[in-house]
Amino acid sequence: MADKPLAKHLISKMEDNPAPIYKRVKDAIVHHIANGKWKCNQKIPSESDFVSELGVSRMTINRALRELTAEGYLFRMQGVGTFVAEMKGYTAMLEVHNIAEEITQRGHTHTSKLLSLTEIRADPEQAAVLGLSTGDKIFYSHIIHYENQVPVQLEERLVNPQMAPDYLHQDYQNQTPYTYLMKIAPLTAGEHIVEAVMPTNRQRAYLNIDEFEPCLLIRRQTWSENKIVTYSKLLYPGSRYKLLGHFKGHHR
Repeated sequence: MADKPLAKHLISKMEDNPAPIYKRVKDAIVHHIANGKWKCNQKIPSESDFVSELGVSRMTINRALRELTAEGYLFRMQGVGTFVAEMKGYTAMLEVHNIAEEITQRGHTHTSKLLSLTEIRADPEQAAVLGLSTGDKIFYSHIIHYENQVPVQLEERLVNPQMAPDYLHQDYQNQTPYTYLMKIAPLTAGEHIVEAVMPTNRQRAYLNIDEFEPCLLIRRQTWSENKIVTYSKLLYPGSRYKLLGHFKGHHR
């Protein structure tokens, strides 16, 4: 039978969450998975157990489990039961988050390797994305981010020195560029371009992926008080990451 902590968690969500009941059930299950209470490949309670414990309809439970299966949180074996799937990591597509926090929130360990941190002169393309002039001084960083010692993101970042004059003097082994930049030039706007790409040989080596694996590339430009702060290229191995976005709309 479903355990009492799940029921308590669901009830607490029902009290202050206007979402439909099936969505609250999904949130409770995802919470159990995210906090490690339910492990990868562990069998979860049956539909009947959920119905009995939570006092909701079988249709509601069935919808929640079907959607979580489609979203990759669960997998179902006919005649055997429903199990926790081995999840890909994810990053927010419509928001700007700190990758170290995303990894930590999954109960995993974030580490990074600094490949380059230097001052360069902007070529025409680099100058354009930072709103500067060709030949202006800009800062450049190149970092590999790891989740449990597995490379999951290759970050290349151009920084406007006018907005972050001390960028080159920070310790990016103990903090991410995101953390530092949010302190000195808080984000007020951002723009994303997302595409699927084939990585270069060097990028494949950095990410430890084979030659046929595609990657997800986010090109991100950020502003603080109407001034461009950074332009970043964030490259993710397609087999290890997915993009997650939330949005609200109006019914017509």
